[in-house]
Amino acid sequence: MRPVVLCFSGLDPSGGAGLQADIESIGQAGAHAAIACTAITIQNSQQVFGFDACAASLVKQQAEAVLGDLPVRVIKSGMLGTTDNIAMLTQLFAEQVITADTPFVLDPVLVANSGGSLGDEQTLVTAFRALLPYATLITPNTHELRALSGEQDLHTGAQKLCAQGTHAVLVKTSHDFDSGDIEQYLYIKGEMVHQSTLPRLAGEFHGSGCSLASFIAGRLALSDDLVDAVKAADSWITQTLRAADTPHPDDSNAQLIPNRFFHH
Repeated sequence: MRPVVLCFSGLDPSGGAGLQADIESIGQAGAHAAIACTAITIQNSQQVFGFDACAASLVKQQAEAVLGDLPVRVIKSGMLGTTDNIAMLTQLFAEQVITADTPFVLDPVLVANSGGSLGDEQTLVTAFRALLPYATLITPNTHELRALSGEQDLHTGAQKLCAQGTHAVLVKTSHDFDSGDIEQYLYIKGEMVHQSTLPRLAGEFHGSGCSLASFIAGRLALSDDLVDAVKAADSWITQTLRAADTPHPDDSNAQLIPNRFFHH
């Protein structure tokens, strides 16, 4: 069968982000998405109202059911929701339930793009730091990068995360609205190996980060190297955002939903 990406992610009822974004993006990359659901959120395309995290034991059992059945090539995590869930995933790697040579794309979700906390940030940051050494690629936005690294300078922050054990960091400046185009920097083992400039499109988008990370994971499952996977994802995400759906056409500030099924 197609290579499998096992995703740890939450349900977004609007379908813009979370596990639906993972499924659609990985499918578009050419791989198959399997999901261990970490939380049920209460949100629409514009705002997070709350969430109920799944127990770590339940998430673990979901993951083990998939790992024992399907040819999982890559792991991807998005919203883990609680320190217990982060610790559980760390334990799966530490105990070799997930083998050390399995690529792992970590999207370190601290706050929903549509606003709303997904847990106490500092507690989540501390838990994530134990997971970092297992990550092949971490895809933080600028807020997440600064929170995880404790550094304000993005380049210093990326190098620090690599020094803490992460193999590679993709720095995304889409949340820095004072800049023009969106700059992205890929650091591998502390060295910047790729830089890209993406057009800053009008509006904000709900689920763009999930989609980018998941598409990269899908390409890694198909044996792309990391730089090629990031380049392919940059091109793809730009097209999904250009074709984005507009839930509230009369509100210029409303978030748009990436169209991951745009026609080439």
